[in-house]
Amino acid sequence: MQVFEVLELKEFPHMAIEEIVEGEIVKDILNSDNKDKVFLAIDHDSKTIFIWNGQKSSFKLQIYGGILARKMRQQLRLFYRVQSLNAYSKEDKKYQGAMEKSLGGGIAKPFDKKDFMEQTYGSSARLDITVATNIDINKAIDYINDIPPPENYERKFFLISGNVYTEEDFVESFVQEEKTVKKPVKMGILNRGFTFFSDYDYSTRIIINDRQIQGIELYIHEKDKAKIPILKLKIPIFSDERFAKARDISNVESAFKIPEDLPEEVKNQNLIQDQKDA
Repeated sequence: MQVFEVLELKEFPHMAIEEIVEGEIVKDILNSDNKDKVFLAIDHDSKTIFIWNGQKSSFKLQIYGGILARKMRQQLRLFYRVQSLNAYSKEDKKYQGAMEKSLGGGIAKPFDKKDFMEQTYGSSARLDITVATNIDINKAIDYINDIPPPENYERKFFLISGNVYTEEDFVESFVQEEKTVKKPVKMGILNRGFTFFSDYDYSTRIIINDRQIQGIELYIHEKDKAKIPILKLKIPIFSDERFAKARDISNVESAFKIPEDLPEEVKNQNLIQDQKDA
């Protein structure tokens, strides 16, 4: 297995990779000591390019890792596939198998400046990542939930196609036991314009599939869980009830009718006012 560190450069092409040769197995490199770094781990046996994002790595570095993984796939003549190692839980056999692989040489090489094409403004090139308007919400939720959450973090909200969701515990009854499971609950629809979640310094994770953004998750650290005991959404949203809940049209019609007889309370108020005027 070859392991490369993703680096940020101050000048074009603004990114690079450097092969790591110290260590015996992959786990010696991809661990909490390097939680602010991003690595590419190339398994030549399974022909897989793994992307590993450290827990505290910057979003820019993670983007560079995705770009360089695709360029590495081109370098290896497209016979390799790209996968995120963070998409597997630490108990997963595939994750553990990759971590126990021995470090060694291979055919993958670092990139030169000439391997990158400098982009200019006004280019008509296709964007790699898009925000789609036709996302299948149920499929997006299933895809997002299949990816394990970051260690020691709890998801508070997630956004899909302009909708805000949270999670609630539900008790499901089985033949021999009852089990508490977390299920997404839709809170409403975001308003137009910019939205700021300013009630807490959230950690954000963007989920992308097939170059389309599936959703945005907002996490809090477990140690801060006690600081936010009550779930409050401090942003303007439209409740689904206003749009989707069926209403009886007769309720609207009756609201505009003039009553034949005034309520006693109104009659008394009118009588008092007449006495004052007299």
